Amino acid sequence: MQESNVVVGAYPAKGACSTHRRRVFHPPKARVPLFTGVYDMKRFAVIGLGRFGQKLAIALAMSGAEVIAIDRNRETVELIGDQVSHAVRLDSTDEEALKAQGVDKVDVAVVGIGQGTGQGFEAAVLTVVNLRQMGVPLIYARAESLTAGQVFSKVGATDVIYPEIESAQRWAYKLIAPQIGEKIDFAPGYSLARIKAPASFDGKTVMNLQLRQKHNVNLVLIKRGEHAKTKKSERWEIINVPMPSTVLYEGDILMVAGSDEDLANLPQE
Repeated sequence: MQESNVVVGAYPAKGACSTHRRRVFHPPKARVPLFTGVYDMKRFAVIGLGRFGQKLAIALAMSGAEVIAIDRNRETVELIGDQVSHAVRLDSTDEEALKAQGVDKVDVAVVGIGQGTGQGFEAAVLTVVNLRQMGVPLIYARAESLTAGQVFSKVGATDVIYPEIESAQRWAYKLIAPQIGEKIDFAPGYSLARIKAPASFDGKTVMNLQLRQKHNVNLVLIKRGEHAKTKKSERWEIINVPMPSTVLYEGDILMVAGSDEDLANLPQE
């Protein structure tokens, strides 16, 4: 049987711990790692188990990482207890309570406490301060506004996460440029994007299309589409060095790099 640690009870008072430990046994679950390869797995603490915190903690645990999930709410802690290494109910503004659970030993801490009320924002700020004082190397704080993000940075957050703002920006770009499947930002205003070759590209060579000259973007890679007009053995083939004579077909997956404005202006049909 798989064993997960869930710590429940009242918040620890300063200098004392009034929590009690309960062992909860759960049937084993098969976990498929999200990432593979040889690398040093870091230890994470996720503080605040709202929608963002829960999904993040579970995703990290599924990748094989050691995760300490922390929240004030007993039911939330018990709900996630069998999906992470360790789940504990405590007040993260209490530095001693955090140390008692080994949070000072983690490599990365993410503060995802909801800031819908002034009390929640204050708790998030004090938590960041505690983590910095404990010497946690990397501290990420979730902010619901740019002003909140500036405060987190000033009190010690290594970086600030803006899930709502970033999600809105992604959707705005997706609605404006539906031909862009996904994109990776590598500098302000510049991205690497995945697009499907439209009908106007069908049967033309890289030289004929003149993507760099006409659209100011660079073609980086081609993945043959399912319905490409090539041999069956070439379907899903990766062409990592497209040549001027390489022929493109409708439905091919293209990785292109350029400014966000130029990418959005690529042909859709």
